[in-house]
Amino acid sequence: MDLRSRLGAFIDRPGVQNAIIGVIIFNAIILGMETSEVLMARWGGLIRAADLACLMIFVAEIGAKLVARGPRFFRNGWNVFDFVIVGIALVPSAQGISVLRALRILRVLRVISVAPRLRRVVEGFITALPGMGSVFLLMAIIFYIGSVMATKLFGDAFPDWFGDLGLSAYSLFQIMTLESWSMGIVRPVMEVYPYAWMFFVPFIMVTTFAVVNLLVGLIVNSMQDAHEKEDGEKTDAYRDEVLSRLEAIERRLAERD
Repeated sequence: MDLRSRLGAFIDRPGVQNAIIGVIIFNAIILGMETSEVLMARWGGLIRAADLACLMIFVAEIGAKLVARGPRFFRNGWNVFDFVIVGIALVPSAQGISVLRALRILRVLRVISVAPRLRRVVEGFITALPGMGSVFLLMAIIFYIGSVMATKLFGDAFPDWFGDLGLSAYSLFQIMTLESWSMGIVRPVMEVYPYAWMFFVPFIMVTTFAVVNLLVGLIVNSMQDAHEKEDGEKTDAYRDEVLSRLEAIERRLAERD
């Protein structure tokens, strides 16, 4: 076994993967501690040193994967994800791009790439995006219609909430999320327009209880499909392994005969 194979086998060990997850979690705690002025005033040097050590471990891991897998490293989307996240953390803090340093917390997202269950959730979400696009388009049409109607109906009396399309859309979004929708918006409107409930209640029924649940259903179905696909791949891999072993046994028996 050459160096690349040994290095790849070492990286893929469950113990190594679990250690990387531990470093990611520890680094997340360190980055949170950096936001505390009290802790930074007392332990700033140690916290920065720990953060740098975590970053060096991530760089060493990415470097080892690049050596072990070569160009194949970039064929895996999760490897590219890790490469970009760690690369952002290496950007020097300078005027104009200092905001990139705040993105160091994105390193926490690396736990997704090394945790199979979390990867399955993200893959299911990504698979659901095309269907979600159709639902979002439907939602946009409903919001546009609702915004036009709300502006025409309530804009004169409540310009702060329904004075134009943008304000109406934002108010309807608040209503859709059920955030202070009744006492905060709808009941004050009903004091001026008693039959305003005939507009708001159907809007809530369509958006909050129908369209939003469509999104949830799409995501759940996609995650279930991703889970079944992964189980199928494991079954196929096990079947291929069993068949290869049986073929090896047959060849040995044939050689003895």
